[in-house]
Amino acid sequence: MIKEVIVVEGKDDISAVKAALDVEVIATNGFGYKKELIKTLKQISERRGIIILTDPDYAGEMIRRDLSSKIKNCKHAFLPQGKALKKGDIGVENATKEDIIEAIKKARPNKIKKTTLFTKEDMIKYGLSAGLDSREKRDKLGHILGIGYCNGKQFLNRLNNFGITEEEFTKALERIDKDGKK
Repeated sequence: MIKEVIVVEGKDDISAVKAALDVEVIATNGFGYKKELIKTLKQISERRGIIILTDPDYAGEMIRRDLSSKIKNCKHAFLPQGKALKKGDIGVENATKEDIIEAIKKARPNKIKKTTLFTKEDMIKYGLSAGLDSREKRDKLGHILGIGYCNGKQFLNRLNNFGITEEEFTKALERIDKDGKK
């Protein structure tokens, strides 16, 4: 049972999430939301918590950043772009029920206390930055860890801010290596 309210971008996203899970869902209706919505989401966050599940595109990331900067204690759920794509259209509404459920199960809070467990050097060492297949590796690792895809700098921030442990990180890398050898 998921107690948090899921925040998505539009009414088609609401339909997709409700078809996957029995949860409360609120839409921002894009980036043009009003102060009233922020006020409502703050109240919900204090009572039940919220999980932000926006489209894996630029606009979705902007909405996610804006909401999480204004609302404390948000959790973040991410869908990989490939799992939210249908006929060139990218969005939560295009994901399967199973992928939506998996994304929400992997939702992570944005930690208040920033840690620096992972460094730029780690990003290079593990092939997540400055390598030929870094983008692909970050995409796979982000999917396994439930932190989504992003550029190297943002990926490093998510590793540190979303409470990823060394053990989780290592196991996810091993899984990528194992899958690559098949």
